[in-house]
Amino acid sequence: MQAEIITIGDELLIGQVVDTNSAWLGQILNKQNIKIRRINSISDDAAEIKDMLSDCLKRSELIIITGGLGPTKDDITKKTLAEYFGMGWRIDQDVLSQLETFFKQRGREMLEANKLQAELPDNCITLKNEWGTAPGMWFDVNGKVVISLPGVPHEMKNIIEFKALPLIQKKFKQPELYHKTIITINVPESLLAMNIADIEDSLPNYIKLAYLPNMNMVRLRLTGTGDHGIKEEINAIADKLINRIGENVVVDEDISLPELIFNMLAKSGQTLSVAESCSGGIISHQLTLLPGISKVFVGAVISYSNSVKHHQLGVENTLFETVGAVSEQVVVQMAKGVRERLQTDYSIAVSGIAGPSGGSDDKPVGSVVIGVCSKNEVIVKKHHFIGDRANVINRSANAAFDMLRLLILKEQ
Repeated sequence: MQAEIITIGDELLIGQVVDTNSAWLGQILNKQNIKIRRINSISDDAAEIKDMLSDCLKRSELIIITGGLGPTKDDITKKTLAEYFGMGWRIDQDVLSQLETFFKQRGREMLEANKLQAELPDNCITLKNEWGTAPGMWFDVNGKVVISLPGVPHEMKNIIEFKALPLIQKKFKQPELYHKTIITINVPESLLAMNIADIEDSLPNYIKLAYLPNMNMVRLRLTGTGDHGIKEEINAIADKLINRIGENVVVDEDISLPELIFNMLAKSGQTLSVAESCSGGIISHQLTLLPGISKVFVGAVISYSNSVKHHQLGVENTLFETVGAVSEQVVVQMAKGVRERLQTDYSIAVSGIAGPSGGSDDKPVGSVVIGVCSKNEVIVKKHHFIGDRANVINRSANAAFDMLRLLILKEQ
């Protein structure tokens, strides 16, 4: 079965807003064994919406539209869809009641424009929006389905997960789909592919292997559809890949490095602190996105200046003049200092030159020193990451998590 996504909004076309909705929808629909045929971005124009919808319906059974459902004049999606399907209007009393409660709880006046959000095409199914004011709409026409959703990401996700997805599963029954992900680190995609070429060449035609590189990591994703036994067959292939790749395998499930660290520390009841310089808090940020992380993550010191490194972490002032802030000696003291001051089992410390300026002959841009520390051991490594500032920072975070993973495995 095939689906298409239509994102509506001039802000998407001029790059003012990044389309994260389509990526998320692709992941969700893929789990239902629904293939995204195309992703289409168009402006807030009625004729363009109608033309694009007509084209999509010729090719696919499911169309998901995001954007253009707000209360302002530039939000024309609902009116355009009613015209396209030749529908009249109705007031959804449940939505109207929800809107009244929504504004009352916030101490705000409900304007006429807000009330009109309860007015919907008369032959659509309402998809209630628990986290906003614009409901979604489900149109079932000649066996094909068009779903219209608000463009606000958290509202769109909530409607899909709790309102639309159960209807999609009931309407479109799909064969079993199974994914198995292996995450690797510190091995280039080309070298990885060469190392496992014979295994890849021997795959049956109903099992596919995809390479998904990101920074200094590559995800290998095995995907297969079929009857009973597909899971066992893919797992057996995954075992072969893991044995072949060896120490560059991080984990054989589709989770992030911060999630993996969280799980490892939570299982043992241990804690973590972080001292960040050039990474500027990204390691801490990635950790605090995880629900329940307070069981593990105690806190961090963003020690961007040498003064903070000295006063808050206890780094000796003389080191900044003799070996510099981007050095093994400084990072050792950062890692020890934050672990001791925040009284944690483990710590991470990072100092580097993210660029685009600030480098030298002996410490070029991209030079990063990372340390991980426990009560028994401190491990420090020098790295040189390529790419722009964002690349260096993100690669530093990945490398730091992986170093901590290896230390935890060694000690546990």
